[in-house]
Amino acid sequence: MRMHRLLPVALITLLLAAAPAAHAARGFKYGVTAGEVKASSALLWGKANKSGRYTIAVARNRRFTKGLRAKVVRARRSHDNTVQGRVTRLKPGKRYFFRFTGRRARSAVGTFVTAPKSSRSKTIRFGWTGDQDFNSRPGQKQPYWNNGTVLRQMMRERNAFNIMLGDTIYSDSEVPGRLHPIATTVKRKWAKYKINLRNSALRALRASAGYYSHWDDHEFVNDFSPKENSFDNNVNIKGSTLYKRGVKAFRDYAPVSYSKRNGIYRRVRWGKNLELFFLDERSFRSANADANHVCDNPQSHEPDLAPTAPQSLRTVFSLAVPSLAQPVSQQCLNTIRDPNRTYLGKRQLNRFLSAVKSSKARFKVVMNELPIQQYYILPYDRWEGFEAERQQVLRSLKGMKNLIFLTTDVHATLINDARIQTLEQGGPENSGIMDVTVGPSATANFALEIDGATGSNSSQAVDTGFLTPPPPAGVGMFCSVLDQFSYGEVTATATKLTVTPKDTNGQPLSDNGHSCEVSLTYSP
Repeated sequence: MRMHRLLPVALITLLLAAAPAAHAARGFKYGVTAGEVKASSALLWGKANKSGRYTIAVARNRRFTKGLRAKVVRARRSHDNTVQGRVTRLKPGKRYFFRFTGRRARSAVGTFVTAPKSSRSKTIRFGWTGDQDFNSRPGQKQPYWNNGTVLRQMMRERNAFNIMLGDTIYSDSEVPGRLHPIATTVKRKWAKYKINLRNSALRALRASAGYYSHWDDHEFVNDFSPKENSFDNNVNIKGSTLYKRGVKAFRDYAPVSYSKRNGIYRRVRWGKNLELFFLDERSFRSANADANHVCDNPQSHEPDLAPTAPQSLRTVFSLAVPSLAQPVSQQCLNTIRDPNRTYLGKRQLNRFLSAVKSSKARFKVVMNELPIQQYYILPYDRWEGFEAERQQVLRSLKGMKNLIFLTTDVHATLINDARIQTLEQGGPENSGIMDVTVGPSATANFALEIDGATGSNSSQAVDTGFLTPPPPAGVGMFCSVLDQFSYGEVTATATKLTVTPKDTNGQPLSDNGHSCEVSLTYSP
């Protein structure tokens, strides 16, 4: 929504005095959020109970007496009474406090720290996770998966900012009994955001520091592509229509920069040591390779579980999953490798590669919705399902120093070199760039999903028999933890970037006795 011009101090004081004196928030049920934080600006968000005019007050102290300024915004029913306003002309590297006020209404107080100047070398700490669903089972009140344990730990880290990297809601919940109705309308999606924001841990995290929101597929529907139609109780919904609905609901509840031309691709600089690149892997992609049943296995009549894995390994694992004995159709493999299919879209791809190569930040961090590393299991929705573009990105960036991919989506902690190839003929070829995937925050973990897909308790065998062994017997993961809720902590200094995956107790994760922590030493 458009911000009105800066209000005079006398009027600000009058407006704040008219707000309720009680300490508890009133008229704002779902907390506040500072999104898109930069060195001199932030996009502030709240959710009013009623439509009307409200004032955003921003100050350098919690009592709102130092450097006080304010602007007026409007809550409208067409946006579910969410209110947003971009504040500008902030000072770099400073802490700010903010709140929304209105007649007989006042929100909770939020806080954030602006990014340092790009010339300043300052240590930056941030956390990231994704994949959260705080739905309960029908007839129950408590969230099914957990009550925000990951988010509480992230808040205790006292980060400069936090990132919720996709699947911020589940339009198609994995909670037993909650699959239908799938949230395919804007109002149903609004309802999903409100279910999540009833969680006190999520509200507290969003108010405690800068908070970057990013979507993935479940803001729309599972494995979403705008080029494919989706189904809700046998009602065929056009992909482009569902995209527009998902974008609107997401933008109403997540303060984020968006345009039709760029989607939510953006780059954010945090001082001399860090630059973030947020890739939009939904807006511009082609249809997934398994669309129209092209990759269905003739035995299971479902998309093949590992279409690009060598048949020799598929035959070994067919003892546990008989359908893997069936050869994969050439049409499926041709589609996966088709250079005419796109993942990022030509404009975003070119902008990203140019920007990351020209970045002057010491460390470049790519916030990546889905893994770019190889592990072959159900590859259709992620980079592996768009192999030509995956190859283009990795070959273009191969050997680039001080660069890392940080990822969510697959409900597991998976860490490895983003190899150009692993099990293919000729043997492994490293890119020299690590991909660190964490999560989920609150939904079914990867172990449960593997067991469900195979119809057996096979996740442990997949981990120890395929993900862990080095090529050619397996993928040779640096770290694979399939059955934990998790988040990642990142520290960027002038000389080192350290990435530490952590569990619900805030303890660093390990795999078979070795630490999952990854570090990059700065190399000019």
